[in-house]
Amino acid sequence: MSAKSQHQNILLAILGTILVVATVAIIGHFTLGKSQETIQGEVEVTEYRVSSKIPGRILEIRVNEGDFVHAGDTLAILEANELDAKKAQAESARNAAAAVNEMADNGAREETIRAAYELLQQARAANDLANETYQRVNNLYEEGVLTAQKRDEALAAVKATDAQVKAAQSQYDMARNGARMEERKATAAQVAQAKGAIQEVNAYIRETVQVAQMDGEVTEIFPRIGELVGSGAPIMNVAIMTDMWGVFNVREDLLNDMKVGDEFMAFAPAFNKDIKMKVYAMKDLGSYSTWKATKTTGQYDLKTFEVKARPVEKLDGLRPGMSLIIKK
Repeated sequence: MSAKSQHQNILLAILGTILVVATVAIIGHFTLGKSQETIQGEVEVTEYRVSSKIPGRILEIRVNEGDFVHAGDTLAILEANELDAKKAQAESARNAAAAVNEMADNGAREETIRAAYELLQQARAANDLANETYQRVNNLYEEGVLTAQKRDEALAAVKATDAQVKAAQSQYDMARNGARMEERKATAAQVAQAKGAIQEVNAYIRETVQVAQMDGEVTEIFPRIGELVGSGAPIMNVAIMTDMWGVFNVREDLLNDMKVGDEFMAFAPAFNKDIKMKVYAMKDLGSYSTWKATKTTGQYDLKTFEVKARPVEKLDGLRPGMSLIIKK
């Protein structure tokens, strides 16, 4: 083979290589450059936690995980014997306060009133005698028979018996009228306070029976029968299956058609079908979820947003944890 033929073959090989590279570049530009972005989310559900205000021992668990419960259904029963003792104490305090209040309302006993009346009569008799004695002494003083000292002594006796009559009258009036209005109000308040204590204990006793607050499905049960649970400790979780939504973490450059109120289609692998969803909330996930550019030119950092959307139509069988796929 001549040198000229070899040179032509080399040129043809180079041109072929260039053509292949160019073809691959063009194909890559039109295929890879238009590759779809995949956003994966999952279904979440509203849950409420069942817990008691009081500590106690789990006596019964009336449901199992996976059971559907209705509002008012009994879920668990706790044992708290200390509350029975507290209720007995509160009832005793109420009875004692009621007895004091009744005594204040009824006033003094008949014997006490009679005794106060006799003391008043005695004081009046002594006062009458002192007045009569003073008149006689004063007459004798004016006649010059007795000294002024004797008359003064008789006058002092009159004044002393006057004070005794007033004191006896006050004691009699108090016994007859009973307790003052302020005392009656105070004893009535003590009765109300004792009743309030009983109501508080009864409220705690009701906490020993935990009931469902809303319809839902029992997803988790934490303690076992016989275990102690503290105040506010979770006993079980109940999922409200009628309140489900999808959560997606979306880069901000992909949010062009995912504003609040927008609708989009999400693929549900569990049903092998698309679901129409409507955005109802979105928020910035913070700097920890920022997508960082890998090149120094032509790219920039992008933040990630949490997008929440609800299915437009109810889909039977949709459960929390199922995947949702968005192609953009």
